[in-house]
Amino acid sequence: MRIPVPRPRSLAGQLFAMQAVLIAVVVAGYALFTYVSDARQAEDAATSQAMAVAHSVADAPSVHAAIGGADPSAALQPYALRVMHDTKVDFVTIMNPQGIRWTHPDRDEIGQHFRGHTARALKGEAFSETYTGTLGPSVRAVVPIEDGDKRIIGLVSAGIKVDAISERVRGQVTALLGVAVGALALGAIGTYVVNARLRRHTHGMNAAELSRMHDYHEAALHAVREGLLMLDGQYRVALINDGGRELLGVPGDVVGTSVADLGLPAPLTGTLLASEPRVDEVHLTASRVLVVNTSPVSGGERRGTVVTLRDVTELQALMGELDSERGFTHALRSQAHEAANRLHTVVSLIELDRAEEAVEFATAELELAQALTDQVVAAVSEPVLAALLLGKTAQANERGVELVVSEDSGLDDGLLPESLPARDLVTILGNLIDNAVDAAQGSLRARVTVTARTEGADLLLRVSDTGAGVDPAHASLVFERGFSTKPSGPGGRGLGLALVRQAAHRHEGTLAVTEADGGGAEFEVRLPLRAAAPATGPTAASGGAV
Repeated sequence: MRIPVPRPRSLAGQLFAMQAVLIAVVVAGYALFTYVSDARQAEDAATSQAMAVAHSVADAPSVHAAIGGADPSAALQPYALRVMHDTKVDFVTIMNPQGIRWTHPDRDEIGQHFRGHTARALKGEAFSETYTGTLGPSVRAVVPIEDGDKRIIGLVSAGIKVDAISERVRGQVTALLGVAVGALALGAIGTYVVNARLRRHTHGMNAAELSRMHDYHEAALHAVREGLLMLDGQYRVALINDGGRELLGVPGDVVGTSVADLGLPAPLTGTLLASEPRVDEVHLTASRVLVVNTSPVSGGERRGTVVTLRDVTELQALMGELDSERGFTHALRSQAHEAANRLHTVVSLIELDRAEEAVEFATAELELAQALTDQVVAAVSEPVLAALLLGKTAQANERGVELVVSEDSGLDDGLLPESLPARDLVTILGNLIDNAVDAAQGSLRARVTVTARTEGADLLLRVSDTGAGVDPAHASLVFERGFSTKPSGPGGRGLGLALVRQAAHRHEGTLAVTEADGGGAEFEVRLPLRAAAPATGPTAASGGAV
């Protein structure tokens, strides 16, 4: 049989128990202090009352007159009883200097010796004491009775029994306990309300569970590679993990900083400041391509925003390479189709017994294809760019656009430093050529001219077209993500030139667009060559159509 182990009390329950005990201790301590204080105050009040009554009796002229009479007891006993009744004291005893009583609440005690101390009173001093007499323990005052010559002619003692004082204190304590119980009940109710709210916020978890959740929370934040950013209701950073700092490129602790002060690109900042959710938006930072998702946190009012960031820089580059491979595939398919047509032509010429003409036709086609390859390789011998230009040439020809390499192009193999990877060059030149072919397609004498050479310590890449050109008003906007003069497709447009700008800036290069000499647009990228390789001048490659 399994014995159930009691679950640790929740944090709210622990706090409630602690607060209830604390309130009980405070109330009990206050009650004890008040009881002791009230008992002392009641005793002091009884002493003051007895002393006042005794002084009043000692100063009364009727008392002085009765003491000088033949039977003081007969005159003083009714007077003492009346004073006891009027002043609410338990006894008033008037006696001679030897302590023999003239008055007493119990008539049988009249004529008996006073039980208590009288030595100080016989010296003319009024004093008080607690003493056990015939009526039990009492707080009493003893005052001398003096005649006109300051001679002591008698003594008077007035007192209140301790039981009566205790009765007064018990009444006060009863009221105090009622107040204490009420305070404890109010404190318990208030504590319960506060802890019920705390229980809702902590979901009934105890301290160990909250601590464990915090540890998991911290571990998850640091382990997740994706960026996580949480903004409060004023769009200030409330939380950011290591991935978020890396992807956004923000240094140090930025918690509490407004999104507008993080120095992010304007489109990305606008997305983070938007009140509506954003789904899979692509944004560019200085060195990355990010997919951003935002989700407002609401609970009756806007409390903040949760932002997730995914780095798709490598994925975007791979997609670009995949697009290039698809283009190469289409070009190869087109070339295969053309080669089949030419082969059928050669076969037909042979079947018609025109062998010489067949050889001449095949030789001319072979020389043309080889000349095309030699021309590109002679101008740009760097293998990745040469392969890119050959593939783009075939794609352009298939779309009715003539792609040429300018005569002043010249880029030797091994010239590019390791700090300038071929992937970035493919991104830059491939996107520029694709845009130029799109712009030139359908124009008169559709042509795209590519220049790739070195100038001093810079690599110059220039692509011009015969299209409609770029409106000068859009010259600065054309490189923004999302800007395009073409209809938007399912995946959106306006990312190619933004990627070109990102790659250029990543290598501290420059990017500009101007009007080409023959009309159309001319894009120019300059990248610094960090390697110590000497710059080569233009080659003598021909600028024919490729």
